[in-house]
Amino acid sequence: MIRRIFLASAGALALAGTAFAADLAPPPPVFLPPPPLWTGFYAGVNAGYEWSASNSVDVVSAVAFNNAAVLSALGQSYAPAAALGATRNIPLNSNGFIGGGQIGYNYQFATSWLVGIEADIQGVAGGNGTTSVFTVTPRVGFPPNTVQTTDSVSKSLNYLGTVRGRFGYLLTPTLLIYGDGGLAYGGINSDTGIFGSEVPNTGSTPFFGLGRASTTRVGWTAGGGAEWLFLPNWSAKVEYAYYDLGSVTYSSGPLIATSNAGAPIHFINTAATRTHFNGNIVRAGINYHFNWGAPAPVVAKY
Repeated sequence: MIRRIFLASAGALALAGTAFAADLAPPPPVFLPPPPLWTGFYAGVNAGYEWSASNSVDVVSAVAFNNAAVLSALGQSYAPAAALGATRNIPLNSNGFIGGGQIGYNYQFATSWLVGIEADIQGVAGGNGTTSVFTVTPRVGFPPNTVQTTDSVSKSLNYLGTVRGRFGYLLTPTLLIYGDGGLAYGGINSDTGIFGSEVPNTGSTPFFGLGRASTTRVGWTAGGGAEWLFLPNWSAKVEYAYYDLGSVTYSSGPLIATSNAGAPIHFINTAATRTHFNGNIVRAGINYHFNWGAPAPVVAKY
């Protein structure tokens, strides 16, 4: 009997010790994800709208040669009226949708600050502006008549790229506000056509001139925006940018009229066109963050 009591007591103590030991065993490790990190390379796409800040084209014409023989035969010339009629400041808007891609690198420091560099390039769809202006200019002399001139101009931005430095502050670990600025470059086109004639005609031919600028311009850009890291590897952004590619001046002459008054040339006028390529961009984008070199998940110990 005593032996049975002893064995039962020993078994109870063993079970109690096992339960106590289980209570003291540490819980399994818990793997916590790292905090959001902005440091690293990223790439993405963007789309938005672009509108020009300079909404005019200047055409200037002047008399370069006025044939004295024609003046003697006719007693008058319509070269000054032709130059005056072709000289105009012409309103012209150029805007359109813009879209492309970007690539960059961020470096996060002091917990809430960020510096980086970003390069992008976009095409512009529907960014052409074209207009024509008709002018009637009285000619000095007798018989009374006029010079009727049409100036047709166009301008467009075909593509735009930038290379910008970024400096930002993290309002929260996943919400960044930033300013940026740097180099801008773009492909531009501008065309000018001038046509004029004397009405009624007193013996001189119509005159016309054509000019074009098509090149890549380099300038500057500045702006800012906000970016939200909505997943560990994905962010969305909205931003504004102003760009300035400078002014372009090109010849759209000479404007030559011939005469039936015993001289082959009535007059030669010069003509030049000048316009400025600058504007505004509002766009949204999405980026994928590669997180190369990001720290591994943290193991929580208890």
